[in-house]
Amino acid sequence: MTEDLWQRGCERLAAELPEQQFNTWIRPLQAATVFDGAAGAVASLWVPNRFKLDWIRNQYGGRIEAVLSELAGKPVRLEINLAPRDEMVRAAALSTPASHSPLPIGGSMSPAPRVAPSHPVLAAVNGVTQAPSASAAAAPSRHRLNLGLTFSNFVPGRANQMARTAALHVAGAPGQMYNPLFIYGGVGLGKTHLMNAVGNALLADRPDARVLYLHAEQFITDVVKNYQRKTFDELKAKYHSLDLLLIDDVQFFAGKERTQEEFFNAFEALLAKKAHIIMTSDTYPKGLVDIDERLTSRFDAGLTVAIEPPELEMRVAILMKKADGEGTPMPEDVAFFVAKNVRANVRELEGALRKILAYSRFSQKDISIALARDALKDLLSIQNRQIGVENIQKTVADFYKIKIADMYSKKRPASIARPRQIAMYLAKEMTQKSLPEIGELFGGRDHTTVLHAVRKISAERQKNPELNQQLHVLEQTLKG
Repeated sequence: MTEDLWQRGCERLAAELPEQQFNTWIRPLQAATVFDGAAGAVASLWVPNRFKLDWIRNQYGGRIEAVLSELAGKPVRLEINLAPRDEMVRAAALSTPASHSPLPIGGSMSPAPRVAPSHPVLAAVNGVTQAPSASAAAAPSRHRLNLGLTFSNFVPGRANQMARTAALHVAGAPGQMYNPLFIYGGVGLGKTHLMNAVGNALLADRPDARVLYLHAEQFITDVVKNYQRKTFDELKAKYHSLDLLLIDDVQFFAGKERTQEEFFNAFEALLAKKAHIIMTSDTYPKGLVDIDERLTSRFDAGLTVAIEPPELEMRVAILMKKADGEGTPMPEDVAFFVAKNVRANVRELEGALRKILAYSRFSQKDISIALARDALKDLLSIQNRQIGVENIQKTVADFYKIKIADMYSKKRPASIARPRQIAMYLAKEMTQKSLPEIGELFGGRDHTTVLHAVRKISAERQKNPELNQQLHVLEQTLKG
């Protein structure tokens, strides 16, 4: 029977999926309409926005189709559509109690009517996106979000995988998981992009949501202003009523006691009402200095994730995607050349791309490695002059208070071997030297010794926040 196919499918999915995933993504869906199409059975599902459409299709679409096909005894294709907003709002009002408790399995909203793809508001899976509502269009002055920073133009990779996944979960179910979400890493790695993407996704789903993005310095300014005017009720009204607070660079709170006190009060008030908080910093919570321990312990109470500098393949993908966005595709060999020479962060990659595109337009030449080398000659000469294996050895030796000679010696105590492995790792990451060349510069060591050090430090960096922070400091020092 197809009438209750979706209900039975949801019951099966509830038994197979982790409870939190099911409650977040499947349970709130309105019931699918199942009908026989020209190429077999079709389960037509309606979702309120593009973000949920993409996430459900990519993460659960195949599993839903498999379950429905098994229960129906024949192939069932899943069709996911964007529903007109007024229809979704009406259905939600009819089906969702005032307490916002989740819908029963399979949902209780009546299915939205099937609308032809040419409908001016509806967007099917591969159709046009919905036109923004008037409230969304007027929102930037209210929420301070950068509307151009979304999940769709955020390039994923191993360096940001965990942070991106956590941000997606927060966007889909704010106030439930990973609260607060604390993202840390060096400059220009995508922390601000991810925060804005969460805010934009939430507003696409709930245009009336109270969302605010700001830099920590703006919060400090607000505290000072309200302290001078003795209007702290206004400060509380502004921050304590939010549904989502996105605050960048909380390390700027260091040493500012009144600011920390007011932020602690806002933090507690927002968590108590199940609002969500996302913060970024240049270091992990316990690495923050001159910030009250009760705050850092709160920061660490949710989920803390790092964004690392992008690996080579990810840098190539970023360059090619951003070049496509500028309407000037970049050849893959040029992207690899640039990515090998610009290693620090996404911001520097964007700067290098702008130089290359401008050089190409002004000279009226096609983009090539030769053109990229000319466009970036100042950057490349500075890098080549500043970062060499010898410079890395000296910087690491000074940092860990050992002798430079220990980098070449055969001594193997941990106090020496560890910094030597870190120096080998940085030499591989920050220079063009091959493994045998690096080994030769470390006292004639075999390339397998260098490879072991690189793999060991790379793996530990993912798991050890203290080591990760030390490497960030060393990298920034070496880049001058």
